[in-house]
Amino acid sequence: MVSVSWQDGAAGVLRLPSGRMVRGRGLSRPVPAGPEPSFGVYLLGHRPPETRWASRWVRWRDFWLPADRDDAAAALREAWQRAATERVELACLGGKGRTGTALACLAVLDGVPAADAVDFVRAHYSPRAVETPWQRRYVRAFRP
Repeated sequence: MVSVSWQDGAAGVLRLPSGRMVRGRGLSRPVPAGPEPSFGVYLLGHRPPETRWASRWVRWRDFWLPADRDDAAAALREAWQRAATERVELACLGGKGRTGTALACLAVLDGVPAADAVDFVRAHYSPRAVETPWQRRYVRAFRP
């Protein structure tokens, strides 16, 4: 069963090819209007603020790559699996670099070829997603 709980076209919502929808956002901006997530993955160099929903922290400094790539891959797999039936969001401070990179990895998990995942996220989430060359390489090397 594919989640339809995020509204298509709502702020930050990315529809993956399978129909799963995930929301990306920047924690520096107010929470978008509408329903709360059921699960969040927060990509930050410091512990994220508490949430009213289940969440997971991936230690990931701004403009860099995850401190623990195995942990990041496990968190992204969990997010992708949960997105089939739950409202899932991924967020970093600005909502572009780390969030875009993580969304591109979810696209790979969803069947988008790794070589095309950054372009997919830039076309369907933000043209500024995935900010650094090493983030692009991380996505190209990401395996389901």
